[in-house]
Amino acid sequence: MKRLTIVPAIFLLALFSLNCEKDDICDPNTATTPKLVIQFYDATNPTVLKNVTQLSITSEGLADPVGVYNGVSTVELPLKTTDDLTQYTFVLNSTDAATDNTDRVDFSYTRSNVFVSRACGYKTLFTFADTNPILRTDAAVPDGLWIQNITVNQPNIENEDETHVNIYF
Repeated sequence: MKRLTIVPAIFLLALFSLNCEKDDICDPNTATTPKLVIQFYDATNPTVLKNVTQLSITSEGLADPVGVYNGVSTVELPLKTTDDLTQYTFVLNSTDAATDNTDRVDFSYTRSNVFVSRACGYKTLFTFADTNPILRTDAAVPDGLWIQNITVNQPNIENEDETHVNIYF
């Protein structure tokens, strides 16, 4: 009698294990939608990386900063996956309202969705627009542009292993 109850249990266990596939769980190492990688350089010596001091970056429409950076020369920012334009406000020396300097940077691009797997779904890849991919403007109350120049290093944003944009200040 015991033998009859063990056989169905083993059968059910085998049946359930066959229905699970390895791609039912998205591996954390799987590449997903990449962020925009920006490196900061010294405007007077454009080959030298320069660390930002108290840089606050906010996205248009959000009250809280995307990030506050101090003593780094590289930042990663998400781009909108539902629009072809992402606007960021970069505030240098953001801890002191008397000396802070605000610049707005608009990133224009096209998007393409790529299927990753059943578990991970889709990721969005970006390509900077051919004309005017980056527009830099001063704050609503002009305080002078602290960003001297911006160049596109890699127009195709497909991973986070390379720098996409250089900012010189």
